[in-house]
Amino acid sequence: MNSPEKMPRWIIRAIVIFWIGFIATLVLRFSFSRLHSLLLLLLVSLFLALAIEPGVNRLIERGWGRKRATGGLLVVLIFVTIGFVVAIGTVVGSQVADLLQNSEQYVNDSVKFVNDTFNTSIDPAEVNDKINDPNGPVQNFISSQQDQVVKVSVQALGVLFQGLSVLLFTYYLVADGPRLRRAICSRLKPQRQRRVLDTWELAITKTGGYLYSRALLAAVSAFFHWILFQSVGTPAPVALALWVGLVSQFLPVVGTYLAGVLPLLLTLLDSPVRALIVLGFIMVYQQVENYVLAPRITARTLELHPALAFGSAIAGGALLGPIGAVLALPGAAMMQALSASWGTKHDVIEDPLTVIVPPTPKRQRRTGSS
Repeated sequence: MNSPEKMPRWIIRAIVIFWIGFIATLVLRFSFSRLHSLLLLLLVSLFLALAIEPGVNRLIERGWGRKRATGGLLVVLIFVTIGFVVAIGTVVGSQVADLLQNSEQYVNDSVKFVNDTFNTSIDPAEVNDKINDPNGPVQNFISSQQDQVVKVSVQALGVLFQGLSVLLFTYYLVADGPRLRRAICSRLKPQRQRRVLDTWELAITKTGGYLYSRALLAAVSAFFHWILFQSVGTPAPVALALWVGLVSQFLPVVGTYLAGVLPLLLTLLDSPVRALIVLGFIMVYQQVENYVLAPRITARTLELHPALAFGSAIAGGALLGPIGAVLALPGAAMMQALSASWGTKHDVIEDPLTVIVPPTPKRQRRTGSS
C-alpha cells in the first residue's frame, strides 16, 4: 500500500503569507477609515507649511527667530481669513435682511420685468399671496430650514476645531522644520539625504509657485470685477470682488461658477438687466483668463501643463473633495518636476510630428507684411 504524499512546504508558507496579507489589509483599511480626518488635516498642514516656509526664511534672514516668524505669519493668515469671512458674511446677512423686509417690492419688480420682457400677464399680488401662505411651499421650506440651525452651528464648531488643529500642526512643521529634516536624514545615507532634501526644496518651490500664481490671478480678477461691480452698482463691490477673486482661483474647476453666483444673485435682487451684465462679464473674463492670463502666469510660476492641471484637479476632488482639488495642483507640479529629473533623456529624432514652431515676434511679422 502506497503512503500518501506529503504536502509541499511552500504551500503552507503561501497560505500563511496569504492570511497575513489579508489580515494586514483589513487592519490598514480599518485604520485608514478611522484616521482619515487626521490624515487629511496633516496633508493640509503640510501644504501650508511648505507654502509659508519661504516667508519664514526671509524673516529669519532679517533677524527674526524661527518660532517668532512662523507664529507671526500664521497670525496674519488668521486675521486675513477672519476679516474676509466677516466681510462676506456681513454682505450676505444684510442682503438677506433687506430681502425679507422688502420681499413684496422685489416680487413686484421681478414680475414686472418678466411681464415686460416675455409679454406675460402674471399677477404680482397672487404671487405674494402664495409666498406668504402659511401652508404654502415657501413658508414650509423656511420652517423646515429653522431646524437646521443647531446642526449648522455644530458643524461650524467642528470646522473651527479642525482649523485650529491645522494651524497647530503647521506651526510645529515649520518651527521645527530643520530638526524634523535632520531626524529624517540621520536615518539615510549621504546620497539619499541629498535626494530627500532636493525633493523637499522642490516641494517648497512648487507650492510657493502655486500660491504666488493663484494670488496674482486672484488680485487681477478682483481688480477687474471691482471695476464692474462699482460701475453697475452692485452692493459691497470691494468685498464681492475679493470673493470672486479668491474663490475662483483657489477652488479649481468649480470655483469660477461658485464665485459668480453670489454677486449675480445680489445684483439680480436689484436689477435683472444689471445681473445679465454681470453674468456676461464673468463669462467673458473667464475666457480671457483661461487663454491669456493664466497660461502666462502659470507657465512662469508653476510650469504645469493645462491638461494636467485640469485632470489633477478633477482627480484630487474625486479622492479628497474640495480640499483635494486645491492640493492637487501643487502636487501634480511637484510630481511632474520629479519625473522630469529622473531617468535618462535621449535626443528626439527629427520628424514632422515632433517639430515645435516658435511663435514669430510681432515686430518681424509687421516688417514682413510691410
